[in-house]
Amino acid sequence: MTCKEGAAIIEAILFTMGDSVEINALAKAMEVGVREVRDHIDYLKAKYENEDSGIGLIEIGNAVQLCTKKEMYEYLVKIAKTPKKAVLTDSLMETLSIIAYKQPITRLEVEKIRGVNSDHAVNRLVEFGLVQELGRLDAPGRPLLFGTTEEFLRSFGVKSLDELPTVGTVQVEEFKAQAEQEVNVKLDI
Repeated sequence: MTCKEGAAIIEAILFTMGDSVEINALAKAMEVGVREVRDHIDYLKAKYENEDSGIGLIEIGNAVQLCTKKEMYEYLVKIAKTPKKAVLTDSLMETLSIIAYKQPITRLEVEKIRGVNSDHAVNRLVEFGLVQELGRLDAPGRPLLFGTTEEFLRSFGVKSLDELPTVGTVQVEEFKAQAEQEVNVKLDI
């Protein structure tokens, strides 16, 4: 195995793992001695130092890891501050669906439909910018009313709420049957 081939193998392993990898583990995976792995590591270090590269190789105890060069940190900070895309769990999707179809709706009404506390789900949807407060219901306690946002429309590729799929009576009956079946299964346990 040439030095370039060995270095490429180590580079691939370190890139894929993301964390540090012990030199002994590299030697075992490559079926070569520790000295040969060290030669490949030295080759990679020199390569990264001599090239216009944003990454480098560091040793941590008896392990090595690919890392970003310090000169690149300012760019990483800019990316790290960028908001992450929202991941919607089943409970968030369920809550979002209820709000989308029944808006304006109070949190209590959402909870009656779902059958569980929905505080966390509604709060997360507001954080993600998919749901917003629309005002207050003119009723005792003046509960907040919630509805979807323009971000919701963008995220789901619809121009207006009118483009949301309609739920037919057949589907409603199927959903009711599924819900009753789930309740019966839970009661049998």
